[in-house]
Amino acid sequence: MEDKLRNIKYNVLSKEWATLYQIDYDYKFENNNWKRLSRESYDRGNGTGILLYNKEKQMVILTKQFRMPAYANTPKDGMSIEVCAGAIDKNENPEVCIIREVEEEVGYKITSAKKVIECYTSPGAVTEKMYLFVAEYNDAMKINAGGGLDIEDEEIEVLEMPFSQALSMIETFEIIDAKTIMLLQYAQIHKLLE
Repeated sequence: MEDKLRNIKYNVLSKEWATLYQIDYDYKFENNNWKRLSRESYDRGNGTGILLYNKEKQMVILTKQFRMPAYANTPKDGMSIEVCAGAIDKNENPEVCIIREVEEEVGYKITSAKKVIECYTSPGAVTEKMYLFVAEYNDAMKINAGGGLDIEDEEIEVLEMPFSQALSMIETFEIIDAKTIMLLQYAQIHKLLE
């Protein structure tokens, strides 16, 4: 890409919860013409997500919480059903992050997770890369009620449900979160559950 980009200039538009940049740059098209372009890019760091599954019970653990951007887009109720997820701290390993998030959000103590997907969910506007994992859980791993951290203003409902029900909730548009859909379909394709 070095020969197709030049004169890149970042201008900070907002630095609240994350950083919103206006990025101006020259881009060389296939016809060899250069054009000055401008895009906005939201940088909130990278994130993790995990599908916790129990083969014996054929269950998965999901979360339900309010999401203001979803509400702003479609003002119904703004509640979103998702896999456990979280933002990666600077210089933190994604697996270390998701193991911590599992304990905070859903109350289970896992010791490892398998990374199965790396993806951008909106590469035209957001810099965030998602590192997606799967891990098995059982009832003995439950160490607290979960629900998130008060200091992070989290209010998370923990949902344990049959895998088949979670899959059907994609078809009925009750689950519309991209990372959750990808992980549930990964589990289906790779036959982690029936």
